[in-house]
Amino acid sequence: MTQAYIDGLLALAVAQARAVKIPVSRDICPQVRLNRRARTRFGCCIRREGRYTIELSAKLAEEGREEAVLQVLAHEVLHTCWGCSNHGARWKGYAQRMNEAYGYHIRRTDNYDKLGIEDDRPVRYWVVCARCGRRIPRMKRSPLVDHPERYRCACGGTLAVEGACPQAENGKM
Repeated sequence: MTQAYIDGLLALAVAQARAVKIPVSRDICPQVRLNRRARTRFGCCIRREGRYTIELSAKLAEEGREEAVLQVLAHEVLHTCWGCSNHGARWKGYAQRMNEAYGYHIRRTDNYDKLGIEDDRPVRYWVVCARCGRRIPRMKRSPLVDHPERYRCACGGTLAVEGACPQAENGKM
């Protein structure tokens, strides 16, 4: 997608929000900033000196479907509303209104699979459930990786780390 096309999608998301009486800010920069370093964040709303800039993952812009890009932009536009800098009750109410009006699936977080783009981040750890066999990928060390015995799978089974790569085990990541 070109920059102009993405900027047009931002304008559409703003217009859609206003059409359903969501009080989005009038101080939104009309150009979307593409972030080439973002790996786990698909969008961001940045407020500086009373003006909002919407940032979008370049990976999503390049590989994502139009609907996914528009949904992420709509999510970020909602953060420009008064009292919506977080994902509190007001933000959730506005998200629900957009979901009902336009068929979005705006929620607090999204993932590669739900947005329809390939997750090419390297998996360094696999956490596996002893009961159901579910394999949970982890890209970096975390409390779950360090102490899987403290957690349970959704099925209630115990978890264990399987197949950590040698660099991860030696702390050379």
